[in-house]
Amino acid sequence: MTDSLLDTVRRYAQAHADPDGVARTSIPGLTLIRETGPTPLRYAVSRPLVALVLQGVKRVSMGECSFEFGAGESLLIAADVPTVSQVTRANPSTPYFSLVIDLNLALIEALVAEIGPAPFAAGSPVNIHPTEAEVAESALRLLRLLDRPASVPILQPQLLRELHYWLLAGRHGEAIRSLGVTNSHARRVARAVAVIRDGFARPLRVEHLAEVAGMSPSTFHEHFKSVTSLTPLQYQKQLRLIEARRMMLADGVPISSAAYAVGYESVTQFTRDYGRMFRLPPARDLKETRARMQPEGPGFGCLPLTRSGHFTTGGWVRREQRR
Repeated sequence: MTDSLLDTVRRYAQAHADPDGVARTSIPGLTLIRETGPTPLRYAVSRPLVALVLQGVKRVSMGECSFEFGAGESLLIAADVPTVSQVTRANPSTPYFSLVIDLNLALIEALVAEIGPAPFAAGSPVNIHPTEAEVAESALRLLRLLDRPASVPILQPQLLRELHYWLLAGRHGEAIRSLGVTNSHARRVARAVAVIRDGFARPLRVEHLAEVAGMSPSTFHEHFKSVTSLTPLQYQKQLRLIEARRMMLADGVPISSAAYAVGYESVTQFTRDYGRMFRLPPARDLKETRARMQPEGPGFGCLPLTRSGHFTTGGWVRREQRR
């Protein structure tokens, strides 16, 4: 079954992938990724998703935690968290292929109402597990609809529901179920995260975030870090830095202007924080990144941070949504 899924993903991705290696589909929330070699580090803020790796190896880091995974394994990102990713094993004859599924919270909520919620379990918002056969089989049947476009609007809703069911029933299920419980810690923290994302350039008021989450400040701090692996201030700082890097790379905004635009009052502090996160000072990072981008031509693109999508600053891009 995994071989059939790989063959189907390979065929579609080779025919439809854009210069960034992203093959969008007509099925909501379903995207294929193809990389023909190791990639630079890519910084992103991801919505909840599951990525089925079919060939090659990838590494994802979140805070101080790092995960490496390959063919036959699935990555779950169960919260809006900043991540650093890199394809580490791929070449033109054996590309990296993955199938990315944006988790549909409405579907999860409806399914959890039928099968029952799981108790909250503290743990990492990023997890790796072997891909279950049922998940691979339902993903394959969903992908095969693309060969018959007329079938997509009729059959994809039930197949997406089935796929989410098997994800809930599998090894990732406990973490995914918390997303489907309206008053779970994960959903409460998600409401606070949405406030931070909408106003990341403004001063952070933790008391207000705790109120949005319906928690006391001390309880909010505890659960925010459990869900995202970061404190609220660390989360805001990473959003600011990723957006500033996007502005400088994609829009040509000067370093000082980008720093002030994302809420910094000191360019010196911005430069210091930038170097810690991206491992190079801004000017040198921009120069080296642009040099890497040059051969790729106009296919490179970045989008600003919004509630309806994700952004990256390393070239792994989906124009209407981001992985």
